[in-house]
Amino acid sequence: MAVRPAETGPPPKDHYLNSGYGIKSWLLTTDHKRIAILYLISITFFFAIGGLMAVLIRMELATPEGDLFQSDTYNRLFTMHGIMMIFFFLIPSIPAVLGNFLVPIMVGARDLAFPRLNLMSWYIFNLGGLFTIWALLHGGVDTGWTFYTPYSTRYANTHVIATGLGIFIAGFSSILTGLNFVVTIHRMRAPGLTWFRLPLFIWAMYATSLIIILGTPVLAVTLLLLVAERLFRIGIFDASLGGDPLLFQHLFWFYSHPAVYIMILPAMGVVSEIVPAFARKKIFGYRFIAYSSLGLAVLSFLVWAHHMFVAGMSIYAAAVFSALSMLVAVPSAVKVFNWTATLYQGSVSWETPMLYALGFIGLFTMGGLTGVMLASLGIDVHVHDTYFIIAHFHYIMVGGAIMGYLGGLHYWWPKITGKLYPRFWSRISAMVIFIGFNVTFFPQFILGYLGMPRRYHVYPPEFQVLNVMSSAGATILGVGYLIPLIYFIWSMRYGPHASENPWGVVGLEWETTSPPPTDNFEETPVVTTGPYEYPQAGEVAGVL
Repeated sequence: MAVRPAETGPPPKDHYLNSGYGIKSWLLTTDHKRIAILYLISITFFFAIGGLMAVLIRMELATPEGDLFQSDTYNRLFTMHGIMMIFFFLIPSIPAVLGNFLVPIMVGARDLAFPRLNLMSWYIFNLGGLFTIWALLHGGVDTGWTFYTPYSTRYANTHVIATGLGIFIAGFSSILTGLNFVVTIHRMRAPGLTWFRLPLFIWAMYATSLIIILGTPVLAVTLLLLVAERLFRIGIFDASLGGDPLLFQHLFWFYSHPAVYIMILPAMGVVSEIVPAFARKKIFGYRFIAYSSLGLAVLSFLVWAHHMFVAGMSIYAAAVFSALSMLVAVPSAVKVFNWTATLYQGSVSWETPMLYALGFIGLFTMGGLTGVMLASLGIDVHVHDTYFIIAHFHYIMVGGAIMGYLGGLHYWWPKITGKLYPRFWSRISAMVIFIGFNVTFFPQFILGYLGMPRRYHVYPPEFQVLNVMSSAGATILGVGYLIPLIYFIWSMRYGPHASENPWGVVGLEWETTSPPPTDNFEETPVVTTGPYEYPQAGEVAGVL
């Protein structure tokens, strides 16, 4: 019978958190773990700004009349909400925070391949954020997060250039982080850690890094061309100057659809770690899940034009992109099937990370199925630019990516800080977030199907009930997000000390102290088994 591991234990004498004190030891650190903490602080700040915009949007939409904001102010609110959440929270969330902290430890390395480059990435990210904050403080931007031309290049009177430059600069941070991960995974694995002994989180980060490296430069070039046309009136996208507005949409979505997988693939990697950990089972279909991550990375570059079905493309091209978009469902379904099969006959424990993982599976499945609907030409044309799109997008991004991020934070928080958080409140918050999310966004499927367009702050009175329900759900969701913020901060000072392995799970990160030493391991680990070698069913009764 397996021995029940201790959840608490004495703190290690030396670890990365007490290796140096003072702000200089943090701002000049090259320790990947400290840089992950710096990213955590940065993206939490940007999430708070994006969340504030969402609160204001939902307040406005509580009544059919535009009685709180003018139209142009409302345009700026939803634009800045999208930009903050997508470029400064969702895209860097899991890679920059959990990836930075865990990738070297999970492969048995002392640090990332380029530690100074890693620190520089954080500074570049914040520089991009400062540009965008400057634009926000000086009036913001009203083009929508998609910056569609020629509105963004000719007609908008807001801070398009400053915002575009902010995103352009932050993009370099993503590229450098992705490059660091790829080189680290290729060159710095511990002895015995072959490709098919890698944790699935590493496979997900590897696939994500490939998308970042290949896709982000396209967005950077697109934004540069946008700025050039706006500044110098060069005819690139503006038809009146000899340009082609559809070219912008092709270039923008060539990056921005793969960007969806930059946000969701890492969350899938987190769920692939949590499910076997709290089912006490070897994950079902390891290689299929690993290959499906790469499959999603490849397919993500082939489906961009399904955002443009109403842009005048030929019916034959639309049919091809429709079929390719539906093909994305295959690797996604492979993951969901294998997670479910892993749960079957597992010794499932309802720890907080598992609640988030199960929430992810349900909400992502909902978002994925509606994605298949949107890949169908007839349905996409019917609900194009309606709240159905908003609901689908948030089921993937909030229901998927943020649930995965929160699940990962709760799973690895004892390792990151060496402290345990209150289980009762963490379970309450997970349930509040799940309920609040569904009350917020499910009514938007109905609103969209009934024809309510997105990006309008005035709407017919018959839509008010569903909008009030959505705003009430957003309030519940906001409370759900505040609870973890409070108990995580509380736990850093008052939480019990975590043992090396408080969950009693397998993985290199659980073989070092909590929190880890500066060099991660006292000795370089040697890997001799696969990543999810849990005891057989009859042996796990005493675990946790």
